[in-house]
Amino acid sequence: MSTTAPTDLAPVTTPVRAGARGWAALVVLMLPVLLVSVDNTVLSFALPAISEALQPSATGMLWIVDVYPLVLAGLLVAMGSLGDRIGRRTVLLIGATGFAGVSVAAAFAPTAELLIAARAVLGFFGAMLMPSTLSLLRSVFQDRDQRRVAIAIWASGFAAGSALGPIVGGLLIEHFWWGSVFLLAVPVLIPLLVLTPLLVRESKDPAPGPVDVPSILLSLVTMAPIVFGIKELAVHGLAPLPVLAILVGIAAGAVFVRRQLRRPVPMLDMRLFRRPAFSGAVVINLLSVVSLVGFLFFVSQHLQLVLGMPPVQAGMVLLPGLATMIVSGLLVVPVARRLRPGLVIAAGLCVSACGYLLIALTGGDASWGMLLAAFVLLGAGIGAAETVSNELIISTAPAEKAGAASAVSETAYELGAVLGTATLGSIIIASYRAAIELPAGLAAGQAAAAGDTLGGAVKVAEALPAGAAAELLASARHAFDSGVGVTASIGVGLMLTAAALALIALRRVRA
Repeated sequence: MSTTAPTDLAPVTTPVRAGARGWAALVVLMLPVLLVSVDNTVLSFALPAISEALQPSATGMLWIVDVYPLVLAGLLVAMGSLGDRIGRRTVLLIGATGFAGVSVAAAFAPTAELLIAARAVLGFFGAMLMPSTLSLLRSVFQDRDQRRVAIAIWASGFAAGSALGPIVGGLLIEHFWWGSVFLLAVPVLIPLLVLTPLLVRESKDPAPGPVDVPSILLSLVTMAPIVFGIKELAVHGLAPLPVLAILVGIAAGAVFVRRQLRRPVPMLDMRLFRRPAFSGAVVINLLSVVSLVGFLFFVSQHLQLVLGMPPVQAGMVLLPGLATMIVSGLLVVPVARRLRPGLVIAAGLCVSACGYLLIALTGGDASWGMLLAAFVLLGAGIGAAETVSNELIISTAPAEKAGAASAVSETAYELGAVLGTATLGSIIIASYRAAIELPAGLAAGQAAAAGDTLGGAVKVAEALPAGAAAELLASARHAFDSGVGVTASIGVGLMLTAAALALIALRRVRA
């Protein structure tokens, strides 16, 4: 009697590890990440030159800044879903081509109205770039350990762009005209267009649902009014228009969710949010970006307007923190193999809280060395936490829905960036306005400008006699730093809240 081994067992498959081609593809996919994140901060340096050249109204200047993130945030989910349907590489190439072409048009826009229109179209094509890059990483790096490393590098690229924006913006405006900040896209995206078809294979959902135009419109009507309302509340305070905009966005969001739950093949599978690993990681991403962008908002002003550093030198102070963010994102990969994600993320965010605590203990009146050390701690924690949380988002979602899942992660990034500036920035502005003491003898226009922002006070001081200028600057800088101290304390609370959320929401997720 002979026995034979059973043959009906399913074979155990090992994910294929990426080779040199996969890592080269990662380098190419980093290009749009760097571009979009640089674009978030570089424009601020060109605004004075744009104002002088195109002479937009105050409302026009606001729309030049705001229309891009409004359109971008509103279309991220729709474009992520489109990538799942027609191909993520295809959407990436379409977005890169359009973004490069419209960037040239924006650089040479003859009027403020045309520049606003160009920025809106840039938001449309920009929404195609970020979800495609993150979702393609899943198809390129099927081995989870390799994917963690790749996502660590991807996340560091986003942080790198945010920190490099002030440096790049300062250099460009110092040597060229305002349009150069838009032309920056062309040399970045041309290599992407050439190399992506050679290095990155196409990937998409093998069984996509029908095109859902109402859901696309609802996603836009959800995100754009909310982003607009938050920005308006930060700039102008409580008013009917921003409150109404936020309510419209919330109502549209409720209809969007209801529609997704009822459709057999939804544009965004809302059931993903029932998974603690997915929803918890998304909220952690949101809070982390709020803290990071809020920190960059006040630190860049403190370095330049309080300590008197030129933009490039101020940017250099941030480089050690940027490097630490990249290194910590890479070093956390072997740790994440052995420890629960919740523990790793919570530990990282507690380190970031220590960075904010350094600023809070100084009352906001920090030296550049203290700010450097604080950003190193902040970067170390966020670099580690973002790597693990982004990997959880991609790994938890089904492979065929990677584009939509990536879009949710990117929406959290964009909303976090808006909230970081709006909430933490508005606290600083409110504290500044309450604490500023203006010297006697200022004209009405000078008093309004100096009492509104630190930048306005510095500008007004340039036209005053030495004694009055020194008095105004001392009062303005003290008022600004008092707001920084309050904001830093809130930053500590945000980081600790995110750490607690990681321990609770991810408590059942194993290493």
